[in-house]
Amino acid sequence: MKFAINRDHFSSGLQQVLNVVGTRATMPILSNVLIEAGEDVISLTTTNLDLGISCRIKAQVKERGSITLPVRKLFSIVRELPSLEVEVETYSNNQAKLTSGSSLFRIMGIGADEFPPLPTFADEHSFVLQQTDLHRMLKSVSYAQSTDETRYIMNGVFFSFDEDKLTLAATDGRRLAVMSKELEVTDENRGKLILPAKTVAEVERLLGQGDQVRIVFNERQVAFEINTGDDAREGGLTDSIYLVSKIVEGNYPNYRQVIPSENDRHIRLNRESFANCVRRAALVTSEKNNSVKVHVKENVLEVTGSSAEFGDANVSIPVDYDGPDVTVAFNPAFLLDPLKALSRDEVIFEFKDELSPGVVRTPDSFLCVVMPLRLS
Repeated sequence: MKFAINRDHFSSGLQQVLNVVGTRATMPILSNVLIEAGEDVISLTTTNLDLGISCRIKAQVKERGSITLPVRKLFSIVRELPSLEVEVETYSNNQAKLTSGSSLFRIMGIGADEFPPLPTFADEHSFVLQQTDLHRMLKSVSYAQSTDETRYIMNGVFFSFDEDKLTLAATDGRRLAVMSKELEVTDENRGKLILPAKTVAEVERLLGQGDQVRIVFNERQVAFEINTGDDAREGGLTDSIYLVSKIVEGNYPNYRQVIPSENDRHIRLNRESFANCVRRAALVTSEKNNSVKVHVKENVLEVTGSSAEFGDANVSIPVDYDGPDVTVAFNPAFLLDPLKALSRDEVIFEFKDELSPGVVRTPDSFLCVVMPLRLS
């Protein structure tokens, strides 16, 4: 195999596939990137057996072939090369030679035949979305995923393609975030999956490089074909990035039953103003007393925080409210996460009493249920 490639394009491509590789791979080959040289492009592929990614980069291919090289070491070398033009040549002993300006590196690799191929599967379910829409939806719910490995079913984001909409949900048992978007779903094409947290992070990172993303899945695996736009192509990438992942097997909890139906009091708030109130009141809380109280009374929303170590804070904003006084305590991070993730200026805060969950909604199709804390 022999090819010439732009250093920055090579570095950019390696960076796209680097995250999938764990720092402690179970097999040496899983620390490597598979490099395959075809007609005017090279493809770069990495996998950890649960998640795999592949992208293609423009190159001047003089001899076709393939090899696997340690991806982190290769990335470190490529980004330090002195010249924009890089030549790569491989030999029969699985050694690669990198030449750039006055620098020459020889890197030992492993034969491409030992690299586990990315899985292929029939497109049992297939949908096309705008990348901006999917990115906004994932960002709006992903913070609510559970990190408790004993509750593996909740270690990811639930996707439901049904009732002519896509619904995303995430919960850790103390809060629930849900967002929906209208989407054409046929009876034959409807389905659901739980996307693992690691894959969620990768998809969020990769989206926004082009216009559309195609999602295909079956009962065990899901693939994202992420179209790359002009900016990515200027970085040497071609057509699309392909990400394939195992899904979390099992049935996601019935999250709809925890959405309150009796929260009869609500106020409209400027999202940023509400977030600033909570953030400032939380400045005096401590690990031992990590809660803020949201007190709603006539035309005022007041957020207070206190701790024996630091003192107390009281922050208020005017609101349109003429109901009875209500005070509810919350973990401040659980209120701030959805407020930071959203982009709309206005949110609706729904509540009932001190024992009932609070709900942060937007006028469209987002809601976040936050369980209350015991008032001290």
